[in-house]
Amino acid sequence: MNPLAELRYFFTALAYFTRVPVPRWVGFEPHYLNAAARYFPLVGVLVGGFSALVYLAALRVFPASVAVLLSMAASLVATGAFHEDGLADCVDAFGGAYSREDALRIMHDSRIGAFGAIALVVALAIKWQTLAALPPLRAASLMLAAHGASRACAISYLATLDYVRTAGKAKPVAQRLSGPALLCAALFGLPWLLWPNGPGAPDWRFAALTCVVLLALRFAMGRYFASRIGGYTGDCLGFAQQIFEISIYLVGLAWISS
Repeated sequence: MNPLAELRYFFTALAYFTRVPVPRWVGFEPHYLNAAARYFPLVGVLVGGFSALVYLAALRVFPASVAVLLSMAASLVATGAFHEDGLADCVDAFGGAYSREDALRIMHDSRIGAFGAIALVVALAIKWQTLAALPPLRAASLMLAAHGASRACAISYLATLDYVRTAGKAKPVAQRLSGPALLCAALFGLPWLLWPNGPGAPDWRFAALTCVVLLALRFAMGRYFASRIGGYTGDCLGFAQQIFEISIYLVGLAWISS
């Protein structure tokens, strides 16, 4: 393993998924993106950590509902709403198209339709209300865990599905993910689920339940992507990431409400 190359791949992942400036010496080659895929969950952890810090800082001044909104706004600015765009495009395509060709055409359209707009409003509202209802430490911990684990689950489709476009922004990423790279991505993204209440004793039952929910959703969405368009696009990965993230928040709230 070349430490300098791995650092370059990490910075490539950071530049791809966020608006954070990276050192100029990193450069860019298309093959960097595929090698950087294993670092996508780690970038998610950093985004989640940033959101959690904004939330905890805002909580010293504002009510929880406002603090959550500020943390969500911070994450949207940091990522450029990268995954939310995929959510809107996918819902527009799957909700408004009958054929595979129409679905891919609608996904490629930069305009947002009624289905996509409604999906964005609902998704952001669920995040807002769920996180605002959680105790502060649990909300902050789940932000970090959800951003990391959701990206690990989304990127796992690179190991099992085919990329359906001949060209596209995600094309350089869309090589089959090897077993070691998939394991690396899982190690970066999934262990955070063990600490839903922050540092302390790991909560194995919560982590196990959440993983079961994530696996079920992964299977269902994978089957759906394959049946509708024959594989995945970059928008599908963004859609999946959002669904996984929301599901983690909902499981986290249901766990303490039951």
